[in-house]
Amino acid sequence: MTFQAAVLRNVGAPLVIEPLNMRSLEADEVLVRMHAAGVCHTDHEAMTGSFATPLPTVLGHEGAGVVEAVGANVAGLAIGDHVVCTIYPSCGGCFYCRRTLPMLCESLPSAARHGPAPALMSGKTPIHSFLNVSSFAEYCIVPQRGAIRIPREVPLDCACLLGCAVITGVGAVLRVAQVQLGESVAVVGCGAVGLNVVQGAKIAGAEIVIAIDRSQQKLARARGLGATHTFLADEEFLADKIRSLTGGRGVDHGFEAAGIIGSLQATLDYTRPGATVTILGKTAPDRQIPLRFGSLMGERRILRSSLGGARAADDFPVYARAYLEGRLKLDEQIDSRLPLASINTAFDEMRQGNVVRTVIMMNQ
Repeated sequence: MTFQAAVLRNVGAPLVIEPLNMRSLEADEVLVRMHAAGVCHTDHEAMTGSFATPLPTVLGHEGAGVVEAVGANVAGLAIGDHVVCTIYPSCGGCFYCRRTLPMLCESLPSAARHGPAPALMSGKTPIHSFLNVSSFAEYCIVPQRGAIRIPREVPLDCACLLGCAVITGVGAVLRVAQVQLGESVAVVGCGAVGLNVVQGAKIAGAEIVIAIDRSQQKLARARGLGATHTFLADEEFLADKIRSLTGGRGVDHGFEAAGIIGSLQATLDYTRPGATVTILGKTAPDRQIPLRFGSLMGERRILRSSLGGARAADDFPVYARAYLEGRLKLDEQIDSRLPLASINTAFDEMRQGNVVRTVIMMNQ
């Protein structure tokens, strides 16, 4: 089989659309014909070198498509099923999975987090898989636990968002912080993840959902997705204004979704004593983060979440049903749909800060 894919060959270089071929399926693997792939900041970090990945590689980790073939030992999936791919095809039974930490699954040793033995080839040159998916391609091979069936009624361009932006943001609210009915929430940063925190807070029944960002356009998006109050990040006396909305205490839950540097201190400042602060943004692993120690006191609980406590096999179908029932908005998060040939344009738009999500459509 020969198909088109977007290949990263060198850090700092644009992606190159080129023909690849693929090895045969292993017994526990699934071949997915990719229909739609979201363009995420993690893919951009791989392009710039801030997220280390072996090269050459096919990027993309937020993907949805249709099962084209299954290995001999695959159960529960059939040709023609609509699926969303997950970067954490956890086993469900190891030490960490039993402790509801599937992102640390012991069946995924560190080397395998970028995929098994290369399934993709450019001539005789192996091409690495990215985060067990590689969705910037017309086809991908994933482990059987890496393809989660969803209802056919969910459009695949919307469904692909479940794979990262939605599960990270909504999951952080429901699974990690476990926001309760009637509580108050502040979200710092209204990109794709932050907007899904807003949605998750609404789904959880939070009474006050405060969205904070530097962009009025993103704050307008947050209001459309359920924010009850919005503020510009540089607004004067913002912490005091947030306390005035919450009985003079601060919010019950703070979510940092803007990149940590500066925004984490602000998130802490907006919370009450005893609050939960969930960190979703990230920076270089060895970078020091200055914080005011007093903001860590008062029995605050500080959590870090990589993918919203993802249990994809359980979560994707639930989120898909929430979309079909009108409780989870996906269409509203997509600013642009582009063909695979325009993948570098999608990254240009991301760097300019003009979009929440661009989706690459393989059939355009």
